[in-house]
Amino acid sequence: MSGTSLDGVDGVLADFSDARVRVLAHAERALPQSLRDSFHALNAPGENELHRAALAGNALAQLYGEVVQALLELSATPQHRVAAIGAHGQTVRHLPRLDGGTGYTLQINQPALLAELCGIDVIADFRSRDVAAGGQGAPLVPPFHQAVFGAPGQARAVLNLGGIANLTLLPAEPSSPLTGFDCGPANTLLDQWCRQYSGSNFDVDGAWARSGAVYADLLVAMQSEPFFHIKGPKSTGRDLFNATWLKQQLQRFGTIAPQDVQATLTELSAWSVAHALEGNPAGNVIVCGGGVRNGYLMGRLSALMPQRVLTASDSWGLPAQQVEACAFAWLAYRHDHGLEASNPDVTGALGARILGARYPA
Repeated sequence: MSGTSLDGVDGVLADFSDARVRVLAHAERALPQSLRDSFHALNAPGENELHRAALAGNALAQLYGEVVQALLELSATPQHRVAAIGAHGQTVRHLPRLDGGTGYTLQINQPALLAELCGIDVIADFRSRDVAAGGQGAPLVPPFHQAVFGAPGQARAVLNLGGIANLTLLPAEPSSPLTGFDCGPANTLLDQWCRQYSGSNFDVDGAWARSGAVYADLLVAMQSEPFFHIKGPKSTGRDLFNATWLKQQLQRFGTIAPQDVQATLTELSAWSVAHALEGNPAGNVIVCGGGVRNGYLMGRLSALMPQRVLTASDSWGLPAQQVEACAFAWLAYRHDHGLEASNPDVTGALGARILGARYPA
């Protein structure tokens, strides 16, 4: 799994033979700066996009292959024991229901090359079938969250703080519908601003944001973004929350200290989650994704939601950095067994679908 924040690739070797997922190994690799720059550029129109996208896909497949090899070595697992690799790819455009039609979603990937490199079947392209069925194509992880973190009689929420923050609302009653949606930006704008003005790839523990102060007028302006105020199903990404969007917000004001912008972006991320959870009975909020390591962001979430208990998913049996990779392993497992994996209550599709396409080794 390589997410919207473009920080790196996480991989797990997952065993689903028991009722719950068992992680046999976890490996990660940082995205080289050149590849990170390529994906950033592909988020916007540019010259010779098809050629650049193909080369980026090849490079990503090579990196995925390194992670797979590391997982096999760490677990002493021969490749023939692995049923399939679930490889999501890197989202560069996500525009479901564009202009009232089907729209599209695009993940850069080279699953055929990955199958050749690893000698293992690859299952990829998870979002497009849901989009074709009229859905948002995202988030796809809520059914996995329900399988791992759900409990009868307890309303819970699962918050993923990746590049984009997304919520899964687990109902207390199994007969009640599962819901989930994207809330807004998390690490994507925080990391981007941090790279631009602090020289670091990310704000370690939120220390830079903590050194600043929230610029109230800027926060109010950003909170007026229509996306925050529409009901789900809904999904978003860099197509909306990008450098251009942030520049447009900042143009309304004079000079603001960079650390104050970082503090305000952190407050926006925390507020978008709290706003999305208004009226939901979930007392426990299980948090996963890279944002768990941002102590300032976690503190702001707790301050804005004092009635809720926020705990990292580690306390619930699955380390925060492994959850999303496990989710896509689960999606690949479902495809491998011919089982539907999408949830129309979450994405708004016409019905549940088997997700992904298989590339035999």
